[in-house]
Amino acid sequence: MRLSAIWIVCLAIVFGLSACGGTNNSKGSPSASASSSSSASASESALPSALPSASGQASPTAEETELTVSAAASLTDALGELKALYENAHPNVTLSFNFGASGALQQQIEQGAPADLFLSAATKNMQALVDKGLMQEQRDLLKNELVVVVPSDAQSAVAKLEDLSSDAVKKIAVGIPESVPAGGYAKDALTAAGLWDSLRAKLVQGKDVRQVLQYVETANADAGFVYKTDALSSDKVKVAFAVDPSQYKPIVYPVGVVKATKHAAAAESFYAYLQTPEAIAVFVKYGFSAAVAE
Repeated sequence: MRLSAIWIVCLAIVFGLSACGGTNNSKGSPSASASSSSSASASESALPSALPSASGQASPTAEETELTVSAAASLTDALGELKALYENAHPNVTLSFNFGASGALQQQIEQGAPADLFLSAATKNMQALVDKGLMQEQRDLLKNELVVVVPSDAQSAVAKLEDLSSDAVKKIAVGIPESVPAGGYAKDALTAAGLWDSLRAKLVQGKDVRQVLQYVETANADAGFVYKTDALSSDKVKVAFAVDPSQYKPIVYPVGVVKATKHAAAAESFYAYLQTPEAIAVFVKYGFSAAVAE
């Protein structure tokens, strides 16, 4: 009987300890769960702030822009070099050039052809667009000179305008006076010298000054009126003489932003760049001079 009582007491002690242990475990479990849940929440709350950076949405890239620049053909080489310089410094901008005779480019802009900027080889073409309210702003940028070139291997002596009347000179290349400024300057000079009418039978007209240069380079003309800058660009011709500046209007190249541009900010930026010392230095390298002395 006494032994049974002892067993009953022992069993009671065992069950009591088990109950205490279970209670302690049940109290510890929620604590661990809460700690784990808190850590997970902290991780999740930190995650969204990192996502924009990882996806690149926090710092969007600048918009890609293509500028169309209508420019006189005589600017081809200089603008080709400036294109590389500008695009390297402005990787989101692409310059697309439309080279041609200034008169033809003027007409294209008047008819609504896409153009963001216009560089003309004559002030009259720019002024015509200004008068029609088609330009946002413009200013004189460069100056040039008119020269007469002959093939580099030419043997005939051509040293002045009057020498173009020689029987040795059978064809003279000029730009179409109505649309090519260089042709208009040539007509002015020949008219001032009293030679325009007498030489008309010899004239071969080109659609722009670069075609005039090509006629002389290929010996399809014995002489041609081009800008000094064009003569410097070719080793297939040589300058016979520079035309007296008093016999033609000053050759001035204005530049302007077309009012219809869809990229006003980018157009204004390139317009400003063309007036910088860096850009002017490139133009001078190709034989131009600044329209306004710095």
